[in-house]
Amino acid sequence: MPVKIVADSTCDLSKELIERYDVTIIPLHVVLGDKEYSDGVDISPEQIYAWSDANGKTPKTSAPSIDEAKNVIRAFTEKDPSQEVVLFTISASMSATNNILRMAAENLHVEDRVFVIDSKNLSTGIGLSVIQASIWAKEGKSGKEIAQGLDEMLPKVRASFVVDTLVYLHRGGRCSGLAAMFGSAFKIHPEIVVEDGAMHPSRKYRGKMDVVTVKYAKDLENALLNAVPDRVFITHSDADEKTVSLVRDYLKGLNYFDEILETNAGGVIASHCGPGTLGVLFVSK
Repeated sequence: MPVKIVADSTCDLSKELIERYDVTIIPLHVVLGDKEYSDGVDISPEQIYAWSDANGKTPKTSAPSIDEAKNVIRAFTEKDPSQEVVLFTISASMSATNNILRMAAENLHVEDRVFVIDSKNLSTGIGLSVIQASIWAKEGKSGKEIAQGLDEMLPKVRASFVVDTLVYLHRGGRCSGLAAMFGSAFKIHPEIVVEDGAMHPSRKYRGKMDVVTVKYAKDLENALLNAVPDRVFITHSDADEKTVSLVRDYLKGLNYFDEILETNAGGVIASHCGPGTLGVLFVSK
């Protein structure tokens, strides 16, 4: 049997891509007040925004329980004692998910054939690695070979995004109230870059988001033209279609990538970055 690829829901892959690459998803949880939901299953980003705006705070998010993790792992390892699994999680510095899945594999005594990967990333920064692992699995690589390939690939994944509103970062404690107020008043949109498993502010853009996102993409041009050409992601949280189209047209105009893939951020990612956020994600050579 080919190695089974599993990822947590923060990989933000579309249903079409999940089916194309035969990926199983483990949902994280989103907590709105006293109600808990499964990311991508029974809660939408739109519902999260409405709750956040009504309550003036960011929802809590949490990792799967160890029992949920065990159930997913058992589904593949109990039927076939030789079945290997490569399991991706959001950066271990951002969530307990990685640790819980490792513990689940150890408790089931299958850690020798369940490879839990700390993506050191989020959103389709994870999704890029998940897709490549699936391709390797279909080519017949073993779990160990895929894990070794990922050791080389993960540091080359480039994930960044531009935030439309600072309100949600402020509610989540990642931005001061003063910065959020000035950002809104002067239409300042920060670029957030993922490095070494953590988010860091980078450039600051000013103006309307359709103009800002194209400028952001153009600032990435040298890096984009030195990327692995197989695919590039535009991932956003309910960004305006005009804005997305402008970025897509710019990437098409480079005549470089085999695929330009568009996905929507899931509930966990969207709850922290807010609506209108857009990122361009790729793998450097």
